[in-house]
Amino acid sequence: MICSVNNNIKRFKKLVFIILIVLQSCAKEKEIYYLPTQVSENSFNAVIEIPAGTNKKYEYDKESKSFIIDKKDGKERIIDFLPYPGNYGFIPSTYSDPKTGGDGDALDVLVLSEYVPTGSVLEIKPIAILKLIDNGEIDYKIIAIPSNVKQQIINVNNYNDLANRFPEVKTIIELWFLNYNKTDTATIEGWGDDKMALIEINKSKS
Repeated sequence: MICSVNNNIKRFKKLVFIILIVLQSCAKEKEIYYLPTQVSENSFNAVIEIPAGTNKKYEYDKESKSFIIDKKDGKERIIDFLPYPGNYGFIPSTYSDPKTGGDGDALDVLVLSEYVPTGSVLEIKPIAILKLIDNGEIDYKIIAIPSNVKQQIINVNNYNDLANRFPEVKTIIELWFLNYNKTDTATIEGWGDDKMALIEINKSKS
C-alpha cells in the first residue's frame, strides 16, 4: 500500500514537472512576438527569422509559436535569386496597420551583419528605411546594424554614413528587394534617414 502511494506521488511529481516545462516553453515562445519594441533611446529589439545568406523564407507563425518555412501554393518558398543580403526579421510589438495601407504584419527589419540564427533576438540600431510598396501595400523595411559594435560589419552610425560611405550597399539592397520575388510587383518610393526610421517604428508600436 505504501509503495503504491509512493509510486503515485512520484508519477504526480513527474507530471507536474513536465507540465511546468511545457508551460515555460510556451510562455517563452509566446513572448517573442510581444517582446518590448525598444531597449533604450536609440536601440530596439529585432527577432531574426531569416539569417543572412539563407534562401529559404522562414517566418514566425503566431499560431504555432514557431519558426516555419513559408509556403505558397502548397510549396516551400525558396528564393530563386541571391540569398538574403542581411539578417531579416521583425521588430516585436509593432503592427503595420492595413487601414493605413500596411500589410497587417509586424514591421520588417534587415540587419546588416554576419549570420545570426533563426529565433535570435538582436539589439539593433536603425540607420535607414527603405520605402517599398509590394502588391499595392506599404511594406517598408527598416535597415539596421547591431547595437553591439563587435557585431557590426560596416562602419556606419546613421543614414548619411551609409549613403556617403557605402552607396553600393543601398543599390544592392534595392536590387535585391526588387528581384528576389518573381511573382510579386514591387516598387521603391525612395529612402528615409535614421530619424524617419525611428518615426516609423514609434508609429507602428502596437
